[in-house]
Amino acid sequence: MSGDRRELELATEVSAPPERTWLAVTDWARQGEWMLGTQVAVTSGDGRSVGSTLSARTGYGPFGFVDTMVISEWDAARRRCVVTHTGRLVRGEGEFAVTPKAGGGSVVHWAERLELPFGPLGRAGWSALRPVFATGVRWSLSRLARFCESYPADGEGEG
Repeated sequence: MSGDRRELELATEVSAPPERTWLAVTDWARQGEWMLGTQVAVTSGDGRSVGSTLSARTGYGPFGFVDTMVISEWDAARRRCVVTHTGRLVRGEGEFAVTPKAGGGSVVHWAERLELPFGPLGRAGWSALRPVFATGVRWSLSRLARFCESYPADGEGEG
């Protein structure tokens, strides 16, 4: 299905050290505090290792969908996590990486490599939805920066 794969990569600067930013980004239980319309839960494992599974509900009220994921790569030393989306609607990979920023702080990189459902209809829909999706990710990244900056330095806010 690689012909129906589409990518979106965005980044934001954060005025918090990379270690704290990494803990905040991967605090799955608190992602709803910054990610637009999404609540995430660890459904198996510790949420910080390959094979752990996550479930995210995105939407409002009765309108939404569940995105199931498995952590397929976890590199705490490099502050990088890749999840494989395994749901019926959302398939592909998502990636978070945190890098140090010159002069202090950090940069959060967020990438989605999604396999579009519905063949030609999905490709046409992506053309229309991509700008909306990108706007939502940018908004979420802006909230994420503030979330990271107020996240406890010792990681005790971790869920």
